[in-house]
Amino acid sequence: MKKTTLLTTIALSLAASPAFAHLNPAEHGSFAAGFSHPLSGLDHILAMVAVGLWAAMLGGRALFVVPAAFVGVMLLGFVAGLYGMPLPFVEPMILASVVVLGLLVALALRVPAAAGAIIVGFFAFFHGHAHGAEIGAAAFASYAAGFAISTALLHGAGILVGLGLGRLGARDKALVAMRIAGGATALAGIALAITG
Repeated sequence: MKKTTLLTTIALSLAASPAFAHLNPAEHGSFAAGFSHPLSGLDHILAMVAVGLWAAMLGGRALFVVPAAFVGVMLLGFVAGLYGMPLPFVEPMILASVVVLGLLVALALRVPAAAGAIIVGFFAFFHGHAHGAEIGAAAFASYAAGFAISTALLHGAGILVGLGLGRLGARDKALVAMRIAGGATALAGIALAITG
């Protein structure tokens, strides 16, 4: 019963569209605008949760190092976008991150934590650049804090799902479930690229 409830909750959470996408900082504050920004697009949500799932699969130091690298490099990309640094292919690379991160989970690719940090960091720069380019009238620090916390929470959700699946049943079944979720993420990324 618990396994079905958890899987249903996860599926419904991923399918739901946030009602507060792209909040106006003048009305809701810069923190709320930043916090809602990663939740405003399926591409961001899928990529962030996939980072958490992959970190859970890698285990050990990767549980912290991989998501922390993503958030840290994303903030660097944010500053670059904020100051107008030209960066080609931002949106295509964000979509590519969904596909690649999904494939990393689907393939259950085992790498050292440092290598995982480098891989996710590469994509994080593009995600951060998009946040910086789309800041609008929001205040720098509170907007950055909002999207950094939101991103970390999405990573945490992926980690909790990954670890939770491992505790619900046999490790082999949990790995299969995570690999299926990774494959579905990669396919969703391809669909977003085709329809976008």
